[in-house]
Amino acid sequence: MSSDGSIRVPAILEKKRDGHALTKSEIDFLIAGYTRGEVPDYQMAAFAMAVYFRGMTDGETTDLTRAMLYSGVVLDLSDLRGPKVDKHSTGGVGDKTSLILAPLVAACGAYVPMISGRALAHSGGTLDKLESIPGFRVGLSLDEFRATLHKHRVSFIGQTKEIAPADKKLYALRDVTATVPCLPLITASIMGKKLSEGIDALILDVKTGDGAFMQRYEDSIALAERMVAIGKGMGKRVAAVITDMNEPTGLMIGNSLEIEESIQALRGEGPKDLVDLSVELSAWMLVLTGLQPALEAGRTKVREALASGAGLEIFKRVIEAQGGDPRVCDDTNRLPHAAKRREIRADEKGFLAQARCRAIGEASMLLGAGRDTVADVVDPGVGIVLGRKVGDAVDRGDVLATLHYNDEARLDRALIRLNGAFVVSQDRTVRPPLVLKVIE
Repeated sequence: MSSDGSIRVPAILEKKRDGHALTKSEIDFLIAGYTRGEVPDYQMAAFAMAVYFRGMTDGETTDLTRAMLYSGVVLDLSDLRGPKVDKHSTGGVGDKTSLILAPLVAACGAYVPMISGRALAHSGGTLDKLESIPGFRVGLSLDEFRATLHKHRVSFIGQTKEIAPADKKLYALRDVTATVPCLPLITASIMGKKLSEGIDALILDVKTGDGAFMQRYEDSIALAERMVAIGKGMGKRVAAVITDMNEPTGLMIGNSLEIEESIQALRGEGPKDLVDLSVELSAWMLVLTGLQPALEAGRTKVREALASGAGLEIFKRVIEAQGGDPRVCDDTNRLPHAAKRREIRADEKGFLAQARCRAIGEASMLLGAGRDTVADVVDPGVGIVLGRKVGDAVDRGDVLATLHYNDEARLDRALIRLNGAFVVSQDRTVRPPLVLKVIE
């Protein structure tokens, strides 16, 4: 604080740099100034790095979340006559469950207003995946968002200029300043954005392991507990599941590839781990909204929507409503695909012991599926398709992964990153359960 009593940004940065707790007024001043463009990116990057190294108290994290939330409008969806629920994942590799569970939960009677993000570091972004569908618009106005929700019970959009604008700016900045895996920043980003949606309930998929931003189990638990506490403190029904991210979810990594695999899952043909996790998260959403009395009943209801094709039909309608080509649901060849392929093959017989998740995610990003800088353009068709999952038997020469690429220089960098990513052992590795813990 300056001599005249006013708050100054350099003083806030110095205070946090030195490990002191910021006041609510200081946090509000910083976030409001950043939202208005009065605090430049370089000062906000310094703030993010200071928080990364010094952390925040629970009180500071709550104040930061509220500042993010109220940097824009909070939607009022009370005119929708039914429960409103959403899901958020802390990010992983091949993590495409939002695309599957949103139409399934909508088919089961809930409204799913889904405000999603873009690729962040080595993890993919729901918006980038959806934009790989020809014509699909994620930049809906709030009126268009409401209209789609009214008609189809689900809509996917990005943050508009009205919704949590501070988070929209800081989210992109964190991606390119190595400040993504930071508990207070993750908490404020997720909860500030999700609580702005006008939802009644929220399920949090908190990843842990090699491909997660919170790699240590205890850090994932701490993040989940903090987010659940903040959500409940604001009157929402919230639960978190801690899920394993030591190998990619499903087999496909990359934007159009993950749309393709999501469509397969909605047809009932997807990989077991992807379908099972989507069903589990959907069941939790139905329980939190009160549409189903218990998890087992929720699972049954969701699998009925899967078997009947009701979820796929809603997904198709939403694609059309948001300007996309719904024919991709019947013919995935209409999605963009990379021109070239390169296979990685096993050089010995045994069992796949490791598919190092972070390396695979970073290799996909290097192919062009993610961003190194805010200005980078994502290539929708590139990515990686796994040939085996951990624990599967492998013969010498079997395809462990196929790289879909367009640029030879990018391929070379991706292959270097994948060196040693696939480990074959003579002993079969037992996969951990997908859901490791539930926090309510």
